[in-house]
Amino acid sequence: MSLGERFRSAREGRGLTLSEVAEHLRIRSVYLAAIEEENWSAIGAPVYTRGFLRTYARYLGLDPEEAVQDYNAASGAATTGAPSGPLISSYREPHSLGPLIWIASAVALALIGFVVYLYVSPPRVGPPAAGGATAAPLTQVSPASALSRRLLPPTPGGLPQTQSLAIHLTAPSWLRVTVDGNVSIEGTFPAGTTKTFHGKSALVRVGNAGGVEITVDGKTVGKLGGAGDVVEKSFAL
Repeated sequence: MSLGERFRSAREGRGLTLSEVAEHLRIRSVYLAAIEEENWSAIGAPVYTRGFLRTYARYLGLDPEEAVQDYNAASGAATTGAPSGPLISSYREPHSLGPLIWIASAVALALIGFVVYLYVSPPRVGPPAAGGATAAPLTQVSPASALSRRLLPPTPGGLPQTQSLAIHLTAPSWLRVTVDGNVSIEGTFPAGTTKTFHGKSALVRVGNAGGVEITVDGKTVGKLGGAGDVVEKSFAL
């Protein structure tokens, strides 16, 4: 299988169009099509072609250095040298939302811990007022009511129950998870990866269904399909 055919096969195996890949990588679809067609002259200087090859290969889970070596052998391009004029800046994938979610969770947990501390710690009694007058008692605020006002809407049963969806990869796979209408994670992940999501509904799309195991609220759903299958399924949490 030629270099361009390997790229096309890997992309189609994940159920992706050139437009979807171009939007994610910030690389024009004409350049991605040129790679799959091995039309190197449409891209330009070899240094740009190698950069696009590495970025596209990493996204599809291919070996970027092997792809560059095959390109050098097929095109006869030199491995050294650079084009005249300034180089384009190297591509950096958009930051994942994962760190922001962890930071928000840590802040929420810290605030909950502080409210619980106020609830269990004894009230401080100040010194008696001048002239022997007794200081007026402090009015205590219920931690539960303070928490409901600051963090969550009031619910009849106290704090809402956590509803979760857990994903465990037993084989490498492309993965996209949308929770409550927002894309929480997207990309290609190695075997052994475990992710947990919380919300009311989730839409899961995988590129290798045989290597992805799903658990909803502690109940095992199992694998979504066979090895190499592209599957999309929604879950009500």
